[in-house]
Amino acid sequence: MPRPIIAALLLAACQTPIEVPSAVASPATPTEVAEATATPAQAPTPPGASQGPPDRVVAIGDLHADLPDALAVLAMAGLVDESGSWSGGQAVLVQTGDTTDRGPDSLEVIELLMRLEGEAAAAGGQVHALLGNHEVMNMVGDLRYVSPGDLADFENSEARARAFSDQGELGRWLRSKDAVVQVGDTVYAHGGVSPTFAKVGVKGLSEAVRRSIDAEPAHPVLRDTGPLWFRDYLLADETIACEMLAESLDTLGAKRMIVGHTTQRSGRIGVRCGGAILGIDTGISSHYGDNHAAIELRAGDAWALYPEGPVDIEDP
Repeated sequence: MPRPIIAALLLAACQTPIEVPSAVASPATPTEVAEATATPAQAPTPPGASQGPPDRVVAIGDLHADLPDALAVLAMAGLVDESGSWSGGQAVLVQTGDTTDRGPDSLEVIELLMRLEGEAAAAGGQVHALLGNHEVMNMVGDLRYVSPGDLADFENSEARARAFSDQGELGRWLRSKDAVVQVGDTVYAHGGVSPTFAKVGVKGLSEAVRRSIDAEPAHPVLRDTGPLWFRDYLLADETIACEMLAESLDTLGAKRMIVGHTTQRSGRIGVRCGGAILGIDTGISSHYGDNHAAIELRAGDAWALYPEGPVDIEDP
């Protein structure tokens, strides 16, 4: 498929929160969300958590509709072979959302993850493809960041809208996905889980996001303090951010949070709060500079994976 020429890198575009259109003004506060949907978060096995940590977990950030870069970073992490088929065995892949927009390959990237989900399961592994703000924007009809090449890939805007609707194959699959997942002692989300929303619990947050996409797109769980948009752990003063993060992790019964969404200008994994928060949106797609990176966790030990080799990073 022909690729559009990227004239300049637009790294600054993801560095400040994007306002959700005024037509979806919040009808409730996050506190009201927590009170209405809270589930016990400190049970022996937190809601939505895996039953014990797997031997190897790989987390990959925003792919933004760039199939060649998506395959390249998956191959770098040892999860796919030269044909693009699953080669990760019993590893767990967590992709933290934003598979669509910016680039031309939303369809192909989502279909790749759909296929790998089945191939990994057959090999004893697992794929968690999380929802990001851009998937949800597409599902609710906000197409501000859809590229011309992406639109052409679906033939026209009407066909693309059908594909992302609750009647389309992509839309049905995306509506089945989680917004937040916990694997072992690590919580994964696209933006981050604030202390208020942590009270809802991992399972409750994903259920609230799925329910709100079609029934109540103005719901606070889909807004800037919800798990798809929250940026404070990577952008706020670290003293404040780390205190908030510690509260959330304590509520969720976890030690670490791994998030995408907030692009790291350095092209390297962001590490704050003694390794308790890792930012993995390094700008993997060509739109942001082809900065390939991933996180690998083995028995709780975190390594940053880069094309030139792995780098041990701080653990909480």
